[in-house]
Amino acid sequence: MASESIDNQLMFRVKEGNLDQMGLLFDRHHRSLYGFFLYNTGLKEESDDLVQTVFMNMIRSRATFTGSHKFETWMYSIARNALKDHYRKNKRSSAFVDTEQAEEQLQDSTTADDKINRREEEKLLKRALEQLNETDRELIILSRYKEMKYQEIALLLNLSEGAIKVRIHRAIKQLRENYLELSHKTILS
Repeated sequence: MASESIDNQLMFRVKEGNLDQMGLLFDRHHRSLYGFFLYNTGLKEESDDLVQTVFMNMIRSRATFTGSHKFETWMYSIARNALKDHYRKNKRSSAFVDTEQAEEQLQDSTTADDKINRREEEKLLKRALEQLNETDRELIILSRYKEMKYQEIALLLNLSEGAIKVRIHRAIKQLRENYLELSHKTILS
């Protein structure tokens, strides 16, 4: 709760013209945004560029910040728009999800077999996530990887919290089906 208040205060200072405060917001949120873009694009350089774009767009759009919602919700709204613009300009969809970072964060397994099994499971999960449509993939990334609450996602997407719960439930169900189908194919091959 305290960090929400700090973020809102910093953004209000930026809104008032104290643009150097944006550096503090950048320090607090650039990694999270980078992860969001990396999960969606799978491309490191493009993710870096998109993070910069979001912070530039926040400066340009600072007058629209009201503080009625969490700063992060406003920031991810701008991030989603930047991602959509990026795909529109590059005329391709977001079908690649990089799980390299997630793999690095996993605890070391005790045996080589455990490590091999875990990597295979991660590859299957990555492929299953790639098979989801863009909206479902984004919902899973926001809710599970970025740990946003349903209420925050509802504000971000301008939907009810109940609708978000249903959509995420369906997306997870589809992800599970994709994963099981891929694992079944792997076993048979």
